[in-house]
Amino acid sequence: MRLTVRGSSPLRRARRAAAAWLLFAIMTGGAAADDFRTPGISIARVEWRTVLDELKSEIRASPDIAARFTFNALRRLPPSDPRTMPALMQLNAVTLPLFASINQSPVPVLLPFDAGRYLSERSTGAPAGLSLAHDQDGFERQMFSAGPAGYDAKFALAPGAAEGMPRLTYKRPVEVQITGSILTYDIDDPSGGKGERVSALAAQFPDLRRIVREGYVRYAFTRFGVPYVVSIHCLDSTPRANRLACREASVVAERFLKALRIAGGRPSQSRMNIAPGVMPRPATSSSDFTYRPPGDIIANSGYRGQDGRADTTVYAQIRFPLKSAPAYANSPSFLNRSNCFHRGKGDRYRCKSSNKPRAFDESAAENYSYPWQDNFCEARDFDVGQCPAGFGHQGQDLRPATCTLRNEGAGRCIPNRHAVVAVRDGVIIRSPRQQGLTLLVNTRNEHVRFRYMHMNPAQLDKSGMLDDRRVSEGEKIGVVSNDMDHPGDTTAHLRFDVQVFTRDGWLLVNPYVTLISAYERLIGGRGREIATEAKAGPPPAKPRDPVHPEKPAEGEDD
Repeated sequence: MRLTVRGSSPLRRARRAAAAWLLFAIMTGGAAADDFRTPGISIARVEWRTVLDELKSEIRASPDIAARFTFNALRRLPPSDPRTMPALMQLNAVTLPLFASINQSPVPVLLPFDAGRYLSERSTGAPAGLSLAHDQDGFERQMFSAGPAGYDAKFALAPGAAEGMPRLTYKRPVEVQITGSILTYDIDDPSGGKGERVSALAAQFPDLRRIVREGYVRYAFTRFGVPYVVSIHCLDSTPRANRLACREASVVAERFLKALRIAGGRPSQSRMNIAPGVMPRPATSSSDFTYRPPGDIIANSGYRGQDGRADTTVYAQIRFPLKSAPAYANSPSFLNRSNCFHRGKGDRYRCKSSNKPRAFDESAAENYSYPWQDNFCEARDFDVGQCPAGFGHQGQDLRPATCTLRNEGAGRCIPNRHAVVAVRDGVIIRSPRQQGLTLLVNTRNEHVRFRYMHMNPAQLDKSGMLDDRRVSEGEKIGVVSNDMDHPGDTTAHLRFDVQVFTRDGWLLVNPYVTLISAYERLIGGRGREIATEAKAGPPPAKPRDPVHPEKPAEGEDD
């Protein structure tokens, strides 16, 4: 069987080659033991006739406005044809100036937006900005993005912005996210589908579940055959003025749910589920790139002694997040100049949980050498459903090519020297002053998020990396830094997370193999798996720069 791939760019040719290889693998029967897999994805079937009935009910509350909409569906056309629902197309015309690309969503877009009330106020001459504030029930739009997989939106509720809202201990705006997706990823999730019923909202959302997972309170429900999830980042703890407790977040989330109305959407043709497949890898082997197996974290570094997560899935075909090779995937918490995740250090600078010697030097050779090592599910106090213990590190840490020491003996690398780039075309989700940034990707066969952590907040703000910013694959979006709560709180590295959409919302998955696959494409060669540390041999000489005390310009890349 001969597979010919044509395209206008190397990236498109690579992606078409991946699709062709997947077809070839299916036809020729299976994969080799060291092949990487692509995820299985389920596709929802939207009940558009029910959507039309619901929209009619919502608009009917304003009789003078309802007369502007045509609710007689053209049943001689297939349901996937937008002309079957002229009222929905008319609604899109109203909301498109407010929510760009809303007419691209293949699922009904639910937002805290009353279109009938908005049109009524506009017809009386009320200023557009004033009426929009009223018609979002106090919620202020932060970002909105719709595409072939569905839509994502973020709103904020400022203290005192909503009438009748109970006073919260938390004194900052509460950010609420909602996603509706035609795609859900089929992951092994023992905790999936659980949660408590919300009796106060049972009439409006019969299958509504409240869940606290991975740092968010989530409200998951199905409407019109589509999974939706409303979520707020919070801590399941005592309310404080500067820390949002999940019980206070729930009050805001339930107000948000009550305000949801149909705001747009576009019927599309039904599609088949996407079966897991094989991700192609370079035919030529790399001369030096080696890696340890997925899930093979440093011995005794897991939460309560548990192992890592052995996951061979490439969740998306991406560009590597660091601009240049080489790069090194390993553990800033259990290798050299680490804090051993607060487990204490033994004699001669060893973590008490391990007999492995450490050097009090961030530029130590082992930190900047192959082989790579997985550190997803390494010990942390973060809730991660994919980790064997239910807690652990949420992503994979990456070090750049070199470390320039501030001065000899200090053992600290100068940050902000290596560029970080967008792994795909996408939309930024980020509020000002945050050291983390999320890149949202929404295509016909993907609904996935990539989160970048420990970058320089001031540099991100200055370059405009904020909500709704669209970026292109390979575009510089930041620099490798050492920021956590404050500059210098960690070593110079990038933490990279992958989140996929499920019926419980956005969940973290192991990004290790996704990054191996991306790195192999960057260097143009296939890596070699090393089964154990003993087989890895001594590390090569560390690739470090000369001592350079003065701080370079931000964003300099070696």
